[in-house]
Amino acid sequence: MSEFEKLTSQQLQGYEADFKKRPDAAVIARAVMKNGIKATSEDQNVSQRNHRVFSYEVKTGKVSNQRHSGRCWSFATLNTLRHLFASQYNFKDFELSQNYLFFWDRVERANMFLQNIIATAALPFHDRLVDFYVAFAENDGGQWANAASIIEKYGVVPEYVMPDTYNTKNTDDIAGVMKDLMHKDALVLRKMINEQHADRAAVQQVKEKMVSEVYRLAVYAFGMPPKQFDLEYQDDDHQLHRQANLSPLEFFHQYWNLNLRDYVVLTNAPDHKFNQVYSMPQQENVVGGIPLQFVNVPFEELQNSAVKQLKAGETVWVGNDVLQQMDRKRGIMDAELYKTEALLGIDYVMDKKERLETRQACVSHAMTLTGFNEADGQIDRWKIENSWGEENGEKGYFVMTQKWFEDYTYEAVINKHYLSPELLQLTKQRPVQLTAWDSLQ
Repeated sequence: MSEFEKLTSQQLQGYEADFKKRPDAAVIARAVMKNGIKATSEDQNVSQRNHRVFSYEVKTGKVSNQRHSGRCWSFATLNTLRHLFASQYNFKDFELSQNYLFFWDRVERANMFLQNIIATAALPFHDRLVDFYVAFAENDGGQWANAASIIEKYGVVPEYVMPDTYNTKNTDDIAGVMKDLMHKDALVLRKMINEQHADRAAVQQVKEKMVSEVYRLAVYAFGMPPKQFDLEYQDDDHQLHRQANLSPLEFFHQYWNLNLRDYVVLTNAPDHKFNQVYSMPQQENVVGGIPLQFVNVPFEELQNSAVKQLKAGETVWVGNDVLQQMDRKRGIMDAELYKTEALLGIDYVMDKKERLETRQACVSHAMTLTGFNEADGQIDRWKIENSWGEENGEKGYFVMTQKWFEDYTYEAVINKHYLSPELLQLTKQRPVQLTAWDSLQ
């Protein structure tokens, strides 16, 4: 078609006639106008499918709360660590400092951003890659590898050592300042390189001053991160434990027998080739940190690996599209929660591959798998720990159906110990580098 066509009055009359052909159209319109699409289309059998009984659960304690921030990736990572601590040291409600990780992520991410700006200075300012870096400067969001890289370099501390501040619970103010600063700094660096032809040493000196300013902002907003602290806690048998003068790295290495590089991010992205390793270095936050890589596998492989890890007593970091078919207050994720296509009489449903291809799908949230229910050899629902506080779900825990898990889960972080020999062999592949704006971002 070479020319665009205007809508005619005859066509509009036809549309109205089509609407009136459905006998219940007026009833549906009244219900939707009064109650909205979701409430009108909710499946009344949802409670039966999402009964909160599970045949296998890892014992966990109180949930955490990310408040008004995009730190779910960090919360889900620290949740898996604190569950291991709780199991080994008999302290189920132990909590790690989210603030500590966020402080170092802001500083490290600024350092990475500025170096990416320097590395792409020869490209036009509105080159797609430069646009990506500028748009995502100091973004709250992240991946498992971002949190793991911070932990590997800086360790962890208990929550009481560096508790959340107003600015971690409500990141808008400080995020706005940091993002504006990064944008201005990007212009300064590009001008130094492209117009003033400054040498490498001069550019690096200015870059260091810029990172120092971000560090200053981070201290203002989040507090000074501790170099040492005293570990003190009372376990669930009321026994007091104390160890003085621990550094954050000493704490991590002494209390967790983990190599974070032993973990693999399995992804299920049908719009990409299966049994292939992919990388996305543009979203890494620590120079020399854990690479941001995915092993793309059929969903059955992802699920089987998650089940093995859960049965071994270790919870699982998962990346989902929580914006789909979810009731936040009740803590329900069910692929048939809202039957909107049946209500409206319009087929707009796509499969997982099509949703990724059109960018209707995304990894919008990270949570922690803690259990599942198996009946007659088939899993029908899962227990999941969220980071939205105890007022949502059942004291912060959500339930999701098997179909929701298959349709809207894209990533699971699995220790190599729980991978099949075939998957373990896949991890040795040289990764294919994805663009920064790939559907897996």
